[in-house]
Amino acid sequence: MSALTAGTELAPQEFVVRRSDLVAYADASGDQNPIHQDEAIAQLVGLPGVIAHGMYTMALAARAVATWTDDAEVVEIGCKFTAPVVVPAEGGATVRIAGVVKSVADGRATIALDVTCAGEKVLGAPKAVVRVG
Repeated sequence: MSALTAGTELAPQEFVVRRSDLVAYADASGDQNPIHQDEAIAQLVGLPGVIAHGMYTMALAARAVATWTDDAEVVEIGCKFTAPVVVPAEGGATVRIAGVVKSVADGRATIALDVTCAGEKVLGAPKAVVRVG
């Protein structure tokens, strides 16, 4: 792991979310809510289209943290789901995750995350705390 120091901006990472990812996540998590797989149902309930599971999006943030920290132990990770990641039938939606080390103390580093899709924040107040040193 490269040294995490307060104020360090971590290189943004991008993940393309495809509908096949949503099917695999639904099978693994047991969350078979049709808004994550069926365009007609998603639109019927007022969504713009099929959306990614919020926990899937949060898992992408956790993957970015793991990459930045060489799989450091995650002590805490959290966020609010503020906007859906709409996943088109063709291609995918690109989720961009950036991070800034906010503090390092007592063997822990706190990383503030910025998670967006098409320029819109999709997770509110996302942050992770990892064990360092």
